[in-house]
This record gives sequence, structure tokens and C-alpha cells, in this order.
Amino acid sequence: MPTVTWGVVQGRKEKLVSRVIICDFLKGLGIIPDELEHLELPSTVEVMRERVEFLQRLGLTIDDINEYPLILGCSVRKNLIPVLGYLEKIGIPRSRLGEFVKNYPQILHASVVVELAPVVKFLRGLDVERLDIGYVLEKYPEILGFKLEGTMSTSVAYLVSIGVSPRDIGPMVTQYPYFLGMRVGTVIKPVVDFLVSVGVPKKIVARMIEKRAYVLGYDLEETMKPNVECLISFGVRRELLASVIAQYPQILGLPLKAKLASQQYFFNLKLRIDPEGFARVIEKMPQIVSLNQNVLWKPVEFLRGRGISLDDVARMVVKCPQLVALRVELMKNSYYFFKSEMNRPVQELVDFPEYFTYSLESRIKPRYQKLNHKGIKCSLAWFLNCSDQRFEERVQADYIENESVGPSFCMGGKLELPGSEVVSDEEDESDDEILYRRTVSL
Repeated sequence: MPTVTWGVVQGRKEKLVSRVIICDFLKGLGIIPDELEHLELPSTVEVMRERVEFLQRLGLTIDDINEYPLILGCSVRKNLIPVLGYLEKIGIPRSRLGEFVKNYPQILHASVVVELAPVVKFLRGLDVERLDIGYVLEKYPEILGFKLEGTMSTSVAYLVSIGVSPRDIGPMVTQYPYFLGMRVGTVIKPVVDFLVSVGVPKKIVARMIEKRAYVLGYDLEETMKPNVECLISFGVRRELLASVIAQYPQILGLPLKAKLASQQYFFNLKLRIDPEGFARVIEKMPQIVSLNQNVLWKPVEFLRGRGISLDDVARMVVKCPQLVALRVELMKNSYYFFKSEMNRPVQELVDFPEYFTYSLESRIKPRYQKLNHKGIKCSLAWFLNCSDQRFEERVQADYIENESVGPSFCMGGKLELPGSEVVSDEEDESDDEILYRRTVSL
């Protein structure tokens, strides 16, 4: 029928004319409409103007819209308002909604009920705290576009299978949500397999990932493998690579060659510690690669000021690298107690520099007072380098037992360092137990 045909043609013509008018309007604003060719546009300029003005009030500029012009296909009432309202409800502040949309404009195409709410429910099921949901999504907004039965579930299942505690998955997501988007076969498993291949037991790898999930983000071929080879080239023994990595997992992601070269030169120039001695330092305290040289030098100056020769200070540092990370104020207090109350020769500090790493108030003073009360004469190592239980057994014993030497990196008391803690008091532990305890303390 001619009248029906004419109506269809007329409708098509009206739509084409309307599209041309709207595209001209967008061009007038500086928006390039080329990518909107296959996108259904509103029928009037007024509706399009409403969308553009809404986005601008949100904080988006014309340049932002040009970065993702498909955003103009979103209805203010059907898409923008429901999605933004939901984001604000789950913890993203209204003042940062515009930045969120800039970082992930695809979010405005999503259905709150079908796509967004299930992802949030999934995160809550991983024990991500309700108050942390907004923080996680701001950090990694792309997570809202993932399928629940895909990469996220697979990543979590694999990590749990290697020993990561399910209750730690939530804190891991809060710290480093990006692992939820990593494929097991091409990213996560190769990293785990590599760490195991250099001697780190799988349960220690699991502890490392629990506490430092961002290790999974280090590039295996470009960073991790070259850094391990770099450690070996600087003299770190292969059998101690696992210990170095467990103590300081971040070392796998640093620009390591430059840092090692700089610190090695500093130790050689200032302390006359040769490359072999520097390698022993790194084995015992790899965090040194990241410490500021001005910080490192202050404890050295303090020791030199107490009349200890540079050669002896160097030997002390090689034996107990934690010295160079200590606060001089604490060292002063411990030293004055050593000289005024204990009245011992300085040579004992040279022989047992770990003395400075123990707490003066909670370990040195109370233990020394017990020894003094009982009239027991012994070395520093004998009464400091043991657990509280072992110390009590020693004090109550009828004789002074021989001192036992444990793993070198296990010497000293608690010491907080950037990105790590060195802890060690217990004796008679296997290598795996020592690594496990060290990693848990990271």
C-alpha cells in the first residue's frame, strides 16, 4: 500500500535528518562523532544536550568524552543515574564519581542488577570488608566487567590450592585486586613455579603472596628472572636465594642491578667491605638494597665515635647488617647501659654486634639484672641470643652450657625495616620453619 511505504520512507528520512542535526551539534561542542555511526542516538538535540551537560557536571571534559564517545549512547535516566547512584551506595564518594567514570567509562553501559551487584556480592563473599569495596573498585574498576565464573574464580581457586589461606583472600584483594584479573596459566602459575624452582618452598610462596600479593604483578621474564640472575652475579649463593626472597620479596621487582651496584660501591668506598663481604650482607639483610646511604652511614659514624676501628665496624656490619638500619638514639641508650651498668669491654660488641638489635627495656635490662642477681658471668650471646624459655632454663641450670650458633640471618632481636621485619628468637628450627616464620613476619 502506497501510504504505508511512504510512512516508512518518511520515518527513515526523519531519523537520518535527526542524526545529522545531532552530529552537527556534537561537532559544534568539539566532540568527534565518527565512532557513533552504529550507535542509536536520541531523537532530539535536547536529549543529547542533557547527556553532555550531565557528564560535564560529573567532571568529564570534552576531551574525556572524545576518549570514549560511546558514553553518549547512555541514557541519563536509564543508565547514568542508576549506575552512579549504585556506585555511591557501595562506597565511592560522590566527589570521585567523575574520576571513576573517566578511568572506566564502560561502567555506564552496565546493568546494576545483572552485572554490578553480582560482582560486589562476589567480593563480599571473598571477605572483602564492606567499607573497603569502594576502595577496591576505585583501584581496579575493570573488575566490574569480569564474569564471576571466569578469571576471578579460577585465580582464587588456584591460590587456595597452593596453600593461600581462604581468610586472607579478602585482605589480598584489598591490597592488590589486580590478581583477580590475572590468568592462572599464563601469569600466576608461572610465577609460583619460578619461585619454587629457585628454592622457595610452596607453602612459603603462599605466605609471601598472602602478605605481598603484588609480587604476582612483577613481570616474570623482564624483571623477576633477571633480578635472580643479578643476585647471583653479585655473589649471592644459590642455596640462599630462597632466604633472600623470603626476607624481602620486593627485591624481585626492583631495578636491582643499579641498586646493587650503587650499594656495593658505597660499602667498598666507606667501609672497605669487598664484593664477597657485600654479598654476605645481602644474604643476611637484602633490604639494604633499598636503604638510603645517609641512613646507612649514621650508625657507622656512631660506632666509629665510640673508638671502634673502621675495620672492626666493617666486620660488625658483615656479621650483623641490621646495624646500619638502626636508629642511632636507640644504639646510644644500649651502648651507655653496656658501658655504665654492665661495664664490659667494647671488644665484646665487636664480637657480638647483634647486641644492638635487642630491645634494651624488654630484653637486655631484665635479663642482665637476673644474671647479676645470681652472680652469673657469661657472654652477651649466651644470655641474649635465645628465647625467654631457654634463657630461664639456662639461668636455673647448675652450669653454663656451650653457646650454639644458629642461622646467621636469625641473629638479633626484632627490627622494623622498610617493607619488612626481621624477627628471630627461637632455636632448633628447620630451614623451612625459619623461612615460614620469616615470611609471616613480612
